[in-house]
Amino acid sequence: MTPFNKILFGGDYNPEQWPKEIWLEDMRILNLAHINSATINVFSWALLQPSESIYDFSRLDDIVDLLVKHNYQIVFATSTAALPAWLSRRYPEVNRTDFEGRQHKFGHRHNACPNSPVFKKYTKLLAQKLAERYGHLANVVCWHISNEYGGECYCDNCAKAFREWLKKRYETIEAVNRAWNMTFWSHTLYDWDDIVVPNALGDAIGYEKTAFAGLSLDYRRFMSDAILTNFIAEKEAIRIVDEKTPITTNLMGTYKGLDYFKFAKEMDIVSWDNYPSYDTPASFTAMSHDLMRGLKAGQPFMLMEQTPSQQNWQPYNSLKKPGQMRCMSYQAMAHGADTIQFFQLRRSIGGCEKFHGAVIDHVGHEHTRVFREVATLGKELEQLGNTILGARTQAKVGIIFDWPNYWALEYTSGPTQDLRYVEHIHHYYKEFYRRQIAVDMVGLDQDFSQYQVLVAPCLYLISDEQAKKIEEFVAQGGRFITTMLSGIATESDNVHLGGYPGPLKQVLGIWVEEIDALPPKEQITVRFASQNVRASLLCDVIHLKGAEQLATYQTNDFYNDYPVITKNTFGQGQSYYVGTLLDNLGMELLVEEVLRDLSIESCVLSQGLEWTKRHKDGKTYHFIMNHTNQMIACDIALMGRNLLTTEIITNITQLSPYETLIIET
Repeated sequence: MTPFNKILFGGDYNPEQWPKEIWLEDMRILNLAHINSATINVFSWALLQPSESIYDFSRLDDIVDLLVKHNYQIVFATSTAALPAWLSRRYPEVNRTDFEGRQHKFGHRHNACPNSPVFKKYTKLLAQKLAERYGHLANVVCWHISNEYGGECYCDNCAKAFREWLKKRYETIEAVNRAWNMTFWSHTLYDWDDIVVPNALGDAIGYEKTAFAGLSLDYRRFMSDAILTNFIAEKEAIRIVDEKTPITTNLMGTYKGLDYFKFAKEMDIVSWDNYPSYDTPASFTAMSHDLMRGLKAGQPFMLMEQTPSQQNWQPYNSLKKPGQMRCMSYQAMAHGADTIQFFQLRRSIGGCEKFHGAVIDHVGHEHTRVFREVATLGKELEQLGNTILGARTQAKVGIIFDWPNYWALEYTSGPTQDLRYVEHIHHYYKEFYRRQIAVDMVGLDQDFSQYQVLVAPCLYLISDEQAKKIEEFVAQGGRFITTMLSGIATESDNVHLGGYPGPLKQVLGIWVEEIDALPPKEQITVRFASQNVRASLLCDVIHLKGAEQLATYQTNDFYNDYPVITKNTFGQGQSYYVGTLLDNLGMELLVEEVLRDLSIESCVLSQGLEWTKRHKDGKTYHFIMNHTNQMIACDIALMGRNLLTTEIITNITQLSPYETLIIET
């Protein structure tokens, strides 16, 4: 289901930055682009509350009246992502303290301590006042709390709140000492007040490393939970007045700082901001969309932000080429988006985002290439109506993505600094993407039963309970793939004793004795099914304990001819372990083996093409996209109606640069 009656097509609109005479001209121009929605009030706190005791909604009233008059659907933000100056000046405790221990002054955004009682008080008040004033309006179709939550704080308020969080989690200081292994380096804690936040003044070793992973992991968990309580507080304030309108906040794909599976449980609909770089593979963007869809177990999501053409904050901000924005918009829809929204509708005159793309450029009229492309897309979306709204993805492959694993794997000291969690997830995802196989990104606490294949790259942290869940999946006929550095540690990053991969040893049928780290750019040979492939990064020294070997090392090292890829029958299913980082050919052979005899459709197309499906009311909607600026030949036998042109398609032989087809069958 979807909460909307049509595809929202619009984006961030900031008329408060402009004189009123511009507003009507905006309405005229945006109407030409078939824009039907606007996200407003994202950064307006300073205007709405010029002092502690004064609220002034007059300008916001005018903006809302304008949008209602022109029949816009409104995504209404709460303005709480940036502090007003008076609040920062009068109550310094609201200002964040950074990793280096410096308390900040007024400035920037995401600049509030999430554990400041003063900040919590005024954000909740503002959210409730906005709901009281505007929540009854039919045009308000979604509430948008704050904006792109992120960052950390290390102030005294956070230290006190962290200790309270730990008391609830562990109950006793002795339990904390055990969880964090504090006998190491004589770090035994005698009292809750001995706990110091893990910043540059404590046990952190730079922002990305730490002397005590258990401590730093728990601070990550705590900070994510603390920021989530800010979202929940504003949500509860809105719900006092408005019980029905969906509430969201815009996420940021694979952003490391927050556990989005926890956030999604509190969100009525997931929304996110998609800003790939000039060289981001289409497969990575697809994976990010699938992750956002997976946060709420396959429910459609909102594409809250993308740029119509150019970003401003990346090192190299290339233009989207003619047709590319349209193709990327449809890729979002193909993977579950029910809205297409931009940052921003009119380009700002100043500030650090003045060169960020917009529907209306600095020239101020509609006679631009970008506007014409936006208008073309808007007309097509208008013609689609609600046809695809709420359509679902049917996936038989799940890939586990877990934020505590993300944090722990990159905190750990050794065996290599080159292993990055998200890159490793993508390495597995892209082989299924190459085969045009639908994938769900799933959390460890979600239901695995609908999948035939479950993939868990670098499942470094795992509890006994989670291992039992995986055993049940395999025993009931599932096929499970995991990799080096899986099953290593508990939730506090203490090693599971008894040999690697810890509680996964039984289901995998192996023992990993040692882990060798290869120098940068060094590769070794792996013998797989009578073919040689290349591998890099890590090499596990594996002993078979019931499993069979599928591939062996071919190396001058002592583990020559040792198994590197294994397969184990467990109950009615099979589990696979990959003890190195395979090259693309190795991945192809591995996945071919795993998919053997399964009822999972696979289709390898020319590089640059994507074929993704959504399903609704007995119909299938095929999105076929060319993500390149070249004509690509293909051979897809598919009969149906192209929803973008209404023509009947019988066979697809080629796609033009950035061309997209949506075929209904």
